[in-house]
Amino acid sequence: MHRPRSKVVALGTSLVVLAVVGSVPATADPSTTGPLVQVSGASPIADCEGDTGFRDVGGVPAVQFVNSEVEPHVMVDPSNPDIIIGAWQQDRWNNGGAEGNVSATSLDGGASWTINPVTKSSNCTGGTPANGGNFERASDPWVAISPDGTAYLMSLSTDTVAGGFDTNPDDMLVARSTDHGATWEDPVSLNRDESPNAFNDKNTITADPNDSDFVYAVWDLVVSPPSGNRNQQAFENAAAFAGDPLFARTTDGGETWEPTRRIFRAGVVAQTIGNQIAVLPDNDEFDGELLDVFTLIRGTRNDQGTRGFHIAVIRSSDHGATWDTQETIVDRFFRGVVIDPDAPLPGAVAAHRTGDINPEVAVDRTTGAVYVVWQDSRFGPRSSIALSQSLDGGLTWSAPIKVNQTPDLANDLNEQAFTPMVHVLDDGTVAVSYYDFRSNTADNGATTPTEAFVAHCHAASEDCSAAASWGEEVAVTDAAFDSRRAPVARGFFLGDYVGLGQNGTAFFPFFAVTTATDPANIVTREVSH
Repeated sequence: MHRPRSKVVALGTSLVVLAVVGSVPATADPSTTGPLVQVSGASPIADCEGDTGFRDVGGVPAVQFVNSEVEPHVMVDPSNPDIIIGAWQQDRWNNGGAEGNVSATSLDGGASWTINPVTKSSNCTGGTPANGGNFERASDPWVAISPDGTAYLMSLSTDTVAGGFDTNPDDMLVARSTDHGATWEDPVSLNRDESPNAFNDKNTITADPNDSDFVYAVWDLVVSPPSGNRNQQAFENAAAFAGDPLFARTTDGGETWEPTRRIFRAGVVAQTIGNQIAVLPDNDEFDGELLDVFTLIRGTRNDQGTRGFHIAVIRSSDHGATWDTQETIVDRFFRGVVIDPDAPLPGAVAAHRTGDINPEVAVDRTTGAVYVVWQDSRFGPRSSIALSQSLDGGLTWSAPIKVNQTPDLANDLNEQAFTPMVHVLDDGTVAVSYYDFRSNTADNGATTPTEAFVAHCHAASEDCSAAASWGEEVAVTDAAFDSRRAPVARGFFLGDYVGLGQNGTAFFPFFAVTTATDPANIVTREVSH
């Protein structure tokens, strides 16, 4: 819907605490689930118009989905398991980004939440030229929390949205909070870019769990090919675009940030995307080494037989000061692109946009085992969730296995699982969250019932590199929701990723669902063992 262009900046932290909804479903041991908790509701910045341009793309009107919350991320405070901080895109636009990134904090283990729209990631969230956050839109929120409880929120913030590489200027902003997300300091600019031929994208931030002084931010700077094709969909999907990873770190707990630098060269007509830093335990075996896990796309170069799509890793043994020049290949990436399960039916034309390009990574803090998950089509018939593990710090990797427990169905298009996230408890229990369409029914594309699940493996007693170890699954939605109500951004859009937190003994899937009244809300529930 279009809204008036009057600009009212929404300042002040919302003190509304949203109620617990739903009931505790019956589940088999060893998993137990708490009630489904609604985290977000009505937009706290609905009256703000931060993007005054209403940039249309290719004759398609710019549309904003007010009261939509998508692409959430979440972390549990390692210094206090009752404190959880999440963030999401608020009021998504169809042609890129949202009005801003909004955060929320729970001080009671996820039972209730306080919303804070003043993240300074955009005009509508308190950004001004004076505090370094004056941008029309924001996207890609990612939360990190250091062992001492200091929180960080990273955002991709943009102006002049016209699609693709015409999105500029853009920047990678990091805001710090020392009061559990109740307030955010003025953001630090890591890489402001004003070139119409380049774009900062797909950022993540990781607090070093071994040392609160170190925090690592990584993303890719995508550069358009010589052809000059800057189409929005092309730059996110074509192998011809260059996209080496850029990296910045703080070594003093966020007081200062070192200059941004390139840490890997993918080659000519090649790129990385979905970069994410994982930190190994600081012990005699691993010594706190860093891994950067990413999707590697090469169009022409064939080093190690890596033309095409692969999941890859580079390593650092000195807190990110230096990195491998040669990547380690996890495996071939048979990208699991989700299509509309009702596409063969007349009138069903819209796709579902998912996290099909991004690997996700988690580390067992006790053993140092590393787990990577991604959407993969090798298991058939469409997108499934693949997992590979490394027990030697990322040097070697197990053959990918399918971990989602989506049942075999008469309609193959309903078997698609997508947008995974992975995490590990203190006892070595590994969880992978995902959506799937198992409840979808043929109704000529009128609805697409969608559910969210968590599958588990207990590494202390099972081999998590074996598919048979992943038989336990828990539904984390009380009932199917209609994903066709979601915001449309090159497809029905819940996010390129979701959140999955853990407090040592329980997981907290943190994800978007649609409702009868809102395009998308953020919900969570505790899953214990």
